[in-house]
Amino acid sequence: MIPVGFAYERPDTLDGALALLAEHGEDATVLAGGHSILPVMKLRLAAPELVIDIGRLAELDHVRVDGDELVVGAGTRHRTVESSEVVQAEAPLLAAVARTVGDPQIRHRGTLGGSLAHADPASDLPAAVLALGGTVVLRSPRGERSVPITEFYTGVFSSVKEPDELITEVRVPRTGTAGWAYEKFTRRANDWAIVAVAVVDGRVGLVNMGPTPLRAAATEAALADGAPIADAAALAAEGTEPTADLTATADYRRHLARVLTRRALTTAAGA
Repeated sequence: MIPVGFAYERPDTLDGALALLAEHGEDATVLAGGHSILPVMKLRLAAPELVIDIGRLAELDHVRVDGDELVVGAGTRHRTVESSEVVQAEAPLLAAVARTVGDPQIRHRGTLGGSLAHADPASDLPAAVLALGGTVVLRSPRGERSVPITEFYTGVFSSVKEPDELITEVRVPRTGTAGWAYEKFTRRANDWAIVAVAVVDGRVGLVNMGPTPLRAAATEAALADGAPIADAAALAAEGTEPTADLTATADYRRHLARVLTRRALTTAAGA
């Protein structure tokens, strides 16, 4: 299908983009890599009056270390995240998960901030940031605020981000040599995950197990209490609300969550 007609702006600065968002609010949408918003527009599930292209804003494209945190700009491409020596050294889970997103074309255009903002529970990177215990930094003309990733998502394709806000960067703790793993089950290599599990430092992020990216809270609690990996993994689906679709039933997704969590925890433990 063809999208509904829209106006297009490509601001030269972050402040310029924020001014456009403040002026147009919910009538505007943001374009970074385009792999999330453009398919939705083509299906006419979204019909913004204005598209604000932030894909070339250098202010949003960076990777750096700040104290105990790794900071990644929202406009940083998946390819940069997966290949950055800094990311590989300080948060290797994030680099590994970025490497599983789509295909090379998608990874060279898609951005970390765009993936988080889209709020798709089937996306890889939100679960990785959840497992890392990260923080999302939002900015608007009203100022800047930091939101723990555990408080960021509110439902399918929805978050606490206001219409006049942009994600400017993502901060995650430097995990360094801590054990980590990512297990992803798909029909084909480039497909969305039927279920996936990200593990690092005792935290477990789940993909496609509910209306939002979420943590396997029961598994994490069991691990904290010293439970064996098999027993903790058996609790991975507790409190989740997986959907049924053409790729899997809800019960099959629960089964996959338990199996993949056990594999991921075993790998992360070096067993």
